[in-house]
Amino acid sequence: MRKLCLTLMPLLIPLSACVQDPAVAPARPNIIFVLTDDQRYDALGFRNDEINTPNMDRLAAEGVHFRNAFVTTSLCSPSRASILTGLYAHAHGVVDNLERSLSPGIRFFPQDLQAAGYQTAYVGKWHMGLHGDEKQPGFDHWVSFAGQGNYFPVDGSTINVNGDRVPQQGYITDELTDYAMEWLKGRDRGKPFFLYLSHKAVHADFAPADRHRELYADVEIRLPDSSADTPENYAGKPMWVRNQRNSWHGVDFAYHGDLDIREYKRNYNRALAAVDDSLGRLLAWIDDQGIAQDTIVVFMGDNGFLFGEHGLIDKRNAYEESIRVPLLAYAPGRFPAGTVVDEMVANIDIAPSLLALAGVTPSSPVHGVDFAPLARGESVQDWRSELYYEYFWNWVFPQTPTTFALRTDDFKLIQYHGIWDTDELYDLRSDPGEMRNLIGDPDLTLVVRQLRQRLYSLNLETGGQPQVPYTIKEGHGLRFRTPAGAEQAEFPESIYRQPNPADIEDYKD
Repeated sequence: MRKLCLTLMPLLIPLSACVQDPAVAPARPNIIFVLTDDQRYDALGFRNDEINTPNMDRLAAEGVHFRNAFVTTSLCSPSRASILTGLYAHAHGVVDNLERSLSPGIRFFPQDLQAAGYQTAYVGKWHMGLHGDEKQPGFDHWVSFAGQGNYFPVDGSTINVNGDRVPQQGYITDELTDYAMEWLKGRDRGKPFFLYLSHKAVHADFAPADRHRELYADVEIRLPDSSADTPENYAGKPMWVRNQRNSWHGVDFAYHGDLDIREYKRNYNRALAAVDDSLGRLLAWIDDQGIAQDTIVVFMGDNGFLFGEHGLIDKRNAYEESIRVPLLAYAPGRFPAGTVVDEMVANIDIAPSLLALAGVTPSSPVHGVDFAPLARGESVQDWRSELYYEYFWNWVFPQTPTTFALRTDDFKLIQYHGIWDTDELYDLRSDPGEMRNLIGDPDLTLVVRQLRQRLYSLNLETGGQPQVPYTIKEGHGLRFRTPAGAEQAEFPESIYRQPNPADIEDYKD
């Protein structure tokens, strides 16, 4: 009889309580994990008529589509660390994109696969904690580059191939796929393999491959209604949200320039086309080798991206377009074709899930949960009913405050820390676009109180003791505004009240 992992966003849980006994587990499958950068949940052809992604669509049609997949921090480094460790950012210690080391004693799940006899390879963008390209624990084969890397070769751009730095030769998505295919073809066929292919795409600035430069030229690119600077769009919104539209990550002064958001999104879609080509090459190779029944492919984005929603671009905030990502799984004979999972899953679930599928017991506990039963179409009675989210302010991009959020199927509470502003509450069933802030609704006072208490409890229960992720401030950050952009937001009406005599007496000194 299978065991279910019973959790409502659990404490640190030893995964051995959730996996099959290796003695009775089936033959260990090969695993390919493909990670994209900044791919939002609807950047999939079968969800979006602006783009074509036939190979991603194939994964969903012949495998599993996790319709409600999220990240617990919407930022490259923290999210990637959560994928590798199964932990929240406040536990693994990589809370932002600055130079940070993991908390002591933290291990990556590929180390456990490696110890169990898997041959392991990492190919692609690392950008997790440290900005270098040095080989990391858990991987027999290593191909990476420093920081964000480059879409096309520039003077001095190199790729670290097992310690040898060689010049970048071509378009990075294609070149990384070439390296991945080369390793797959030369692998030891007597051992199961784990390939972690981590694309640079589709991180800004979006540079499509030459063959895709004219793609989607005639496609209408739509901007969301919430991108307009209207009183209706900002009624009840925090001041920082309206102020950010006139900043580095806002539509009025994006990247401190005059950015055409529609063309920007078009190039995003074009750059994504090469990722789909890459996935197609992997699937064709699996088919040609006749190993589809022995191989699991999992495809995911590291965080979402906004294209004008609420007047914003980029990620970091707790709105749906920022925290929600694509997650697809393909495993013929293991996962029924066309399965759609509506339960909330998260990046912290990748480590326990892939380890469980490999029949490997981890060497350290995790916050995530094995989602393989959901992928198999099984009913899991006590799956999580809430998702915990956190983002920590940093001085480089000071527009977005420290953010904590709790998402259920019905509501989302967004709570800000260290800023004088209003929090947010949204009814996700009636208002999926998160336009009507209900934080001051007297009928929902109890709902807010319960969500706040659960949010705080989850933080403490998972090791999020109060701490300041402080780093040396080396400048003022990207804080500038333009006079041509939106005016500064006024305080919402809910802030104002008439002073009473007690207030005046208390503070007149």
